[in-house]
Amino acid sequence: MLLVNNLSFYRNDILIFEDLNLSIGNGQITQIRGKNGSGKTTFLKVILNILDSKIGEIFWEGKNIKKNIFNFYNETTFIMDQNTSSRKLTVFDNINFWRGLSSSKLNDYDINLLLETFNLKKYKDTKVMYLSTGEVKKLELLRLILEKKKLWILDEPYNHLDDLSIEILNQTFIDHINKDGIILFASHFNPSIENLRVIDFN
Repeated sequence: MLLVNNLSFYRNDILIFEDLNLSIGNGQITQIRGKNGSGKTTFLKVILNILDSKIGEIFWEGKNIKKNIFNFYNETTFIMDQNTSSRKLTVFDNINFWRGLSSSKLNDYDINLLLETFNLKKYKDTKVMYLSTGEVKKLELLRLILEKKKLWILDEPYNHLDDLSIEILNQTFIDHINKDGIILFASHFNPSIENLRVIDFN
């Protein structure tokens, strides 16, 4: 379970959000919805301990993440709006790098199936610098399945995706929560996902 307790955040003495409480258990998906500049990304960065909030606490599986940050990261895949793939490497080389970093048990056959599912197989040996923005986004999203972590935290995962890719991502989310996974994502997009809980930051 991810638990956020009375969380507030100030940037240069300007209040970004105040007294936020959130609880997400196994098999649950929550969206932070709001316009650009509403504090969605900042909220996620505070949860991930990228930004430090002096007010409030965050717990993962009953333990304060600041005291158990390595365990928290070990069970979390976070995909921010900035790309983590190397532009100079091919699609497959990037996947191999992530696979080694996360000690993923997926083999080459599994990877090829993933690439086919996300319509990226024909770009397997293409350098990332030659992909479209939407294709790079889909490559980033492959990490969700590759790393097999329990908690997924994503910032604007629907940006630059076409209708088919949105359907694939929605199904990927549904499959994860059906396996008792936990998802928290920020987006101004309104996805069609059953039992999606929405927290409005507008």
